[in-house]
Amino acid sequence: MADETFRSIEIERTSVGKYTARNVRGGEISVGQGGDDPNFTPVELLLTAIAGCTAIDVDLVVSRRGEPVEFRVRGTGDKIRDETGGNRMTNLAVEFTVSFPEGPAGDAAREMLPRLVKMSHDRLCTVSRTVELGSEVTTTIDYHPPTPE
Repeated sequence: MADETFRSIEIERTSVGKYTARNVRGGEISVGQGGDDPNFTPVELLLTAIAGCTAIDVDLVVSRRGEPVEFRVRGTGDKIRDETGGNRMTNLAVEFTVSFPEGPAGDAAREMLPRLVKMSHDRLCTVSRTVELGSEVTTTIDYHPPTPE
């Protein structure tokens, strides 16, 4: 893999079922198994990645035409378990709620919005493209035996 294509994060356990994910730029996000705390679950992070990727693709271009008055994106899906595929998400969807001001700039942004959403879905959003096309995930273990005291 070429250096310019490589991406990574690191996850550190902070307590049972709670983790901190860090990117190489120092950003952090709390991850957990769900329950009573506000931490994002891995499934919520997947939905965030799908919706966030498309939101960024669309926003970066459409905002040049007209600044949105409202710009919200919702990622949804159903978490299922069956004998064939085990645990997985189905019915993944990204829903945009966007409005622009009246006038030529808003009209230009409104006109461009459907095309940008389609372009993001069909070829730009790395996350949803990877989910839809599929990509092998490999796991390895770098085991370190206990250090003698």
